[in-house]
Amino acid sequence: MNFQAVIFDLDGTLLNTLDDIANSVNAMLLKYGFPTHDVNAYRYFVGDGATMLVFRALPAEKRNDDVIAECLRAFLDDYDHTWDQNSRIYDGIPELLDVLTIRHVKMAILSNKPDDFTKRCVHKLLAGWRFEVVLGQRNGIPQKPDPSGAHEIAEILGILPARVLYLGDTAIDMKTAVHAGMFPLGALWGFRPADELLEHGAGAIIKKPMALLNYLDGSDRLTQSGLD
Repeated sequence: MNFQAVIFDLDGTLLNTLDDIANSVNAMLLKYGFPTHDVNAYRYFVGDGATMLVFRALPAEKRNDDVIAECLRAFLDDYDHTWDQNSRIYDGIPELLDVLTIRHVKMAILSNKPDDFTKRCVHKLLAGWRFEVVLGQRNGIPQKPDPSGAHEIAEILGILPARVLYLGDTAIDMKTAVHAGMFPLGALWGFRPADELLEHGAGAIIKKPMALLNYLDGSDRLTQSGLD
């Protein structure tokens, strides 16, 4: 089966945003006198939305609703001004997006990042390519791994979920694809390791963005051989 569309996760898949996220959360933690974290710790804090990011960064004894809500506002306020200081597109992504564009493969983005920030990232850092749909976390819409957002995109594109390849770098992304009936492809240049992706349903994993092209026609599906 040929795939007619690709849905991308954003953070850790198209863009390396880790430093800016970590710096803003750490700035919030310093503001309230809480311990900060090494940037690499944020690889495991992100992925489940901004509220869970703050929850994980806070000391365990401070994780109550009022503190989380106040710290979330402080984080988002700082991130509003600093989100683009270090964030960048991953090597190999421009070339992949160029080829998908030439082949007329429809492209979309689904993220658990707040919708406003998702769209701002795409507008500034991915402006050279056309994404048919760009969705972040929105009030009233279940976030990933719930398949609602993925199904919404497939409906807008007019493509059956089974004809959609979903590329992401976390367990959340793999579970989203599985729940949505899409093909889950794991990205190893992102925030999480191969064993996590495979454990949560990755049909294949790739080390470099251009290896995605090996899976567009379905010929390498379930072989997990796209590690070049």
